[in-house]
Amino acid sequence: MPALDAPSLRDAFDAPRAPTIGIEEELMLLHPSTLDLVPRGEQVLSALAGDTRFKPELIAAQIETVTPPRRTVADAAKVLRCARRDLLAALDGRALAAGAGVHPFTAAFGELHGAARYHELATEFASIARRQLVFGLHVHVALGDADRAVAVHDALRSYLPELAGLAANAPFHERRDSGLASVRPTISAMLPRQGVPPALGSWDAFERALSWGEDAGILPARRRWWWELRLHPTFGTIEVRVGDTQTTVDETAAYAAVVHCLVMWLAERATAGEALPVAPTWRIAENRWWAARHGLDASFADLVTGEREPLRARLGRLFDDLAPVATRLGCEAELEQARALAAGPGGAARQRAAAERDGLEGLVAWLAGRFLA
Repeated sequence: MPALDAPSLRDAFDAPRAPTIGIEEELMLLHPSTLDLVPRGEQVLSALAGDTRFKPELIAAQIETVTPPRRTVADAAKVLRCARRDLLAALDGRALAAGAGVHPFTAAFGELHGAARYHELATEFASIARRQLVFGLHVHVALGDADRAVAVHDALRSYLPELAGLAANAPFHERRDSGLASVRPTISAMLPRQGVPPALGSWDAFERALSWGEDAGILPARRRWWWELRLHPTFGTIEVRVGDTQTTVDETAAYAAVVHCLVMWLAERATAGEALPVAPTWRIAENRWWAARHGLDASFADLVTGEREPLRARLGRLFDDLAPVATRLGCEAELEQARALAAGPGGAARQRAAAERDGLEGLVAWLAGRFLA
């Protein structure tokens, strides 16, 4: 593994490049008749014969699809659409696939992937590892500027609740309505280093954090810096990990466009000499809780004044601020789709409507039926 010193950490982020975006979707594998999670990830990966768009994950009933770096959200979305189609072809009816933050009725404990690194996690975290039946959406943005990456990371923390509320898509767990728009973060929180990350301040401070974790034996691999936002030293990207997996690729693209525009908007402000605000972690975490509880129907507290405001109104203003950036990035259509989604019922409400109409099995069938929508 490369050194943890600050110059080495900076190198990947200073690599000259045009800004790019990459997307990772954690998808659930379903039994074709019961629609429960089915632990066939290893067999599916074998059938896909080394296709680099598909990766294993901790849970054996999960497949992660990944895109290479792309210049636009639309290009990344094309990769995801093809990946979803090819995944279904590889499943060949032996399983189905669907996208959501949590399976609505599967048992709390699942089977783990057999790879050695997942066995280590199972040994370290015991039964908690088997409870991590969660499915997230990760968006990577590369800036090509190490100093801006730290500044953007620290400011972007404040917008994690907005992104979480927009993407909330997991109201059911173990056949019960959790009362939350997304139960996923409460399950993830059983593991360490979850939720809103600490502000970094500098590469030296990041080096000290990783070195302390390595010396303490809790960060044997950098990938265990698991927060809902992180600087990814291997890829040289800002990785936003706060969203639930979306049901359709169009919804994924809309969310990814907001992330891409938001990162670039903050980066442009930093380049112009603005000192980006860095809010206290606990205040951001308060809004993060309300995003999980109510999704798009949440109201958030201003991080300075404490004044409350509906999330939909905050998102509307944010989209207005991001619109010129979307034009420059070529994702105007996807940002407008995000605006439309924010004005609608939200993923959690759509799931509840499907469950009320058809029951939980019908809900999962609806999710699977929209996989290629």
